[in-house]
Amino acid sequence: MHSRFFFLVVLLAAAFALAGLWMERRGCLDCFARHLMFDSLRLPYPEPPEPEKWSALTAVERLADTRARLLPGLHDELAMRGASPGAQAYLRAFKESRELELWLRDGSEWVLFRNYPVAALSGGPGPKQREGDGQVPEGFYAVERGALNPASSFHLSFNIGYPNAHDRHIGRTGSFIMVHGSNVSIGCLAMTDPVIEEIYLIVEAALDAGQRAVPVHVFPFRMTDARMELARESEWHSFWSELRAAHDAFEQTGKPPRVVFDAGRQVITPER
Repeated sequence: MHSRFFFLVVLLAAAFALAGLWMERRGCLDCFARHLMFDSLRLPYPEPPEPEKWSALTAVERLADTRARLLPGLHDELAMRGASPGAQAYLRAFKESRELELWLRDGSEWVLFRNYPVAALSGGPGPKQREGDGQVPEGFYAVERGALNPASSFHLSFNIGYPNAHDRHIGRTGSFIMVHGSNVSIGCLAMTDPVIEEIYLIVEAALDAGQRAVPVHVFPFRMTDARMELARESEWHSFWSELRAAHDAFEQTGKPPRVVFDAGRQVITPER
């Protein structure tokens, strides 16, 4: 009995040590803990209809169904975090740790509403460069009202606006990069059906309340000094250093930075 217990302890210790070494090589020591947290994420709403029933609904019926199931509880969730329906929104994605943060404006401050697990994403480190390469983009994008798609084949979705002005300036190609439901990705951020419903309604409310566009900033990883040092030999290090200016501006000010594209350059200025 004691020998079996000892063997189990040693086996678990070895597993956690290997996981730690793997995460350290990726420069994400807390990824393992985050995924344990993500596994326990349960949203407080009734589940969506089965896919067969959902696919038979019109776009209007889908939105009516989603609002009926989510809005009463969503109002409570927003109030718990000091936010209200229609609050301005900001999305930050981190590819390496497969996270999507949703921030909401509360007066002059921004509060983290929720940190979601990304169910699936394709490709690897580095920006999207051409149509069909399977890469999730990296950079600064935005969701406008016309980008919302309740008739999506992937439950609900919205287009993040790839390629942006910088992508086009340097000849990158591709289209229809979405945040959507389901758990399949070819260059998109797949969020599962229950998760996309919450995100979709919050983004929609922000746009309907007057926010011109919801920023979506996509980073390869959390851009700490240690992680950037690990990436020093990457062909993308210079590009990632440009992205880091926006990453660090938000970390320092707590406010989404403004990104202006000027003659192919990405100019980062803090929000006032």
